[in-house]
Amino acid sequence: MQKVSGSNPLRSKQCFENQKKQYYNRPKRRKMKKSILKTSSLFSLALLVLFSLLLLTNNWSGTQVKASTSKTRKIVVFKPQAKGQVHQKVFLKNGGERIKTLPLINGEVALLSQSETKRLSEDANVLRVENDLPIEISKNSRRSTKQWILSHFQLAKANREKQPPQVLPWGVDRIDAEKVWFSNTADPIKVVVIDTGVDLTHPDLKENIKGGTSTVSYTVSYQDDNGHGTHVAGIIAALNNSIGVVGVGPKIDLYTVKALDRRGSGYLSDLIEAIDWSIDHKMQVVNFSLGTPYDSPLLKEAMARLKAAGIVSVAAAGNSGGSVEYPAAYPEVIAVSATDTNDLIASWSNRGPEIDLAAPGVAIYSTYKGSTYKTLSGTSMAAPHVTGAAALLLNTPITTEWDHNGNGRWDPEEIQDRLQKTAIDLGQPGFDPLYGWGLVNIDQAIQR
Repeated sequence: MQKVSGSNPLRSKQCFENQKKQYYNRPKRRKMKKSILKTSSLFSLALLVLFSLLLLTNNWSGTQVKASTSKTRKIVVFKPQAKGQVHQKVFLKNGGERIKTLPLINGEVALLSQSETKRLSEDANVLRVENDLPIEISKNSRRSTKQWILSHFQLAKANREKQPPQVLPWGVDRIDAEKVWFSNTADPIKVVVIDTGVDLTHPDLKENIKGGTSTVSYTVSYQDDNGHGTHVAGIIAALNNSIGVVGVGPKIDLYTVKALDRRGSGYLSDLIEAIDWSIDHKMQVVNFSLGTPYDSPLLKEAMARLKAAGIVSVAAAGNSGGSVEYPAAYPEVIAVSATDTNDLIASWSNRGPEIDLAAPGVAIYSTYKGSTYKTLSGTSMAAPHVTGAAALLLNTPITTEWDHNGNGRWDPEEIQDRLQKTAIDLGQPGFDPLYGWGLVNIDQAIQR
């Protein structure tokens, strides 16, 4: 590049004046920028207000839609002639989301809105529509008053040394179950526990577990993921094997239906399905350590089916200190209240004219999930004492004195009658709404 000689044109006065003029005559960028920002801000604010109004409108209308289309679980019972493809056609016509079928009652479980419920209720093929009621274990029985847990290491050590820490639970002792074991261990009476399942590998139960199923939606396994069902099962049928505890009938054939989830909750439809499974598989005694405060024609009909099939039903009265829950409140069921170590009614035990028998239900030590042991309180613990006693009595030859209908076998009403008439009277003489006919005593029931 060629070098230009002479003065620097950038430093000349004329150049300076030219630059000055260019500076002041340049486009007003800063002011324009402010104007643009101001306009943009106003536009953004307008958009924000508009968006907020739209959002509020959408939220309001969305709530209205949700309120008008929200669905609840219902059980749709069809008339006897409406079967098979008729169900599908009815739902296509009236709406609803089918969940599962209940074949024995010719019903369907479905999610329905209010309008769908109304249309289905009025359909010529539908007999009725009922709420799929919540069913749960009694809340008090979810709490332990004291806990003893054998670790896997302790159990292994106990098995190796063949000196496991077995105890005779006070409830089993109080109803005199051990006094009849020399001649009767309820082998091979079939008892089903409808509950949260059972620990299938528990060393105090596994030899007695003969089968089961699940009616909950999230698993086909009847493995206990709560612990309640395992506790109930141990009271009924824990093995007399020198480990942990021993149940009322240590050689009962034990079955379980998992109708409650890991939280101890389920639905009426799950319970009905469990009941029908029990009938199909010819169970002899059913234990219900669960309930609902709501009456249901469908549940009552299911309990009537159990009785018609010759199956004894035993249920916990409930733990709210109020009236007896269902299914215990139905006449087809033996309703059980809970007593403590002094043979006094537990303060939280439900009571009323539906109570049939009392049984130990406070601080009951039994099997628990994870091959452990735990102490729980509740009418959930009282009912299985009566269930075990019913199984022992079923395994006893019936006499003409107790065979009221002369068919040569024990029927549900005969089992209930004998257990009541041989119970130890507590409270007011004779029947009372706290203890029913008294504290169940299997030794007296068998020996008399």
